[in-house]
Amino acid sequence: MRRDRRPYFIRRIIDGWTRFQVQHFIVPAFDAVGPGLDITSPRNLEIWGGGIRAGSHLHLHAAEGNLVRLATWRTGDREGRITIGDYVLISPGTHIVASDEITIGSNTMIASGCYISDSDWHDTYDRTAELDKHRPIRIGENVWLGVRAIIGKGVTIGDNSIIGAGAVVTRDIPANCIAAGNPARVVRELDPARDFRKREVLFADNNLERDMDRLMRYMLRENTLFGWLRSVFSPSRMD
Repeated sequence: MRRDRRPYFIRRIIDGWTRFQVQHFIVPAFDAVGPGLDITSPRNLEIWGGGIRAGSHLHLHAAEGNLVRLATWRTGDREGRITIGDYVLISPGTHIVASDEITIGSNTMIASGCYISDSDWHDTYDRTAELDKHRPIRIGENVWLGVRAIIGKGVTIGDNSIIGAGAVVTRDIPANCIAAGNPARVVRELDPARDFRKREVLFADNNLERDMDRLMRYMLRENTLFGWLRSVFSPSRMD
């Protein structure tokens, strides 16, 4: 499709159904989750296991063919935990899997296809058991993980740092820097004296939802029910 042909009222009905799914099927899967939870394509989101907690305004953007997975694993008396701060963005195809503990700081942005796991899941020599191949992951505040970044067990990433696309992080990354490569290494330092404009500013006046609704109404203003049905059942090159 070249554009969204749905009329505004159809889009509102679909959004209402999505909110119903989130409140009745997704929210109960968390141990705790703050207000403002925003999920795109709930059917492509998988939440598995206990110990998953999130703050306010978590944005989980899944997509068809790009499952977002938040999962914890229980091993004996130990159950994995995932703790997500406020205003965090998680993009399509990202998997976050905890055997021990994964902490993600507020205002962090995680691009598409990232993989974060605090365990190797199998021992080097005993392929039937995890043994001690697990250590907590700590991702600081206002961190940005690029597309398909991989964060391995025991890693700490400092506040404000950026991890480049496709990087494989196997050791700690300090605050206020850019790291890239496999294994990831610091390639540039950021100026901590400069102000960072964080995602939280989008929600400062509580008007984001209103502004997005106005934008949607404007973009769909010329769409009609007939035109949308025609595009569904008999699409043309203009659709």
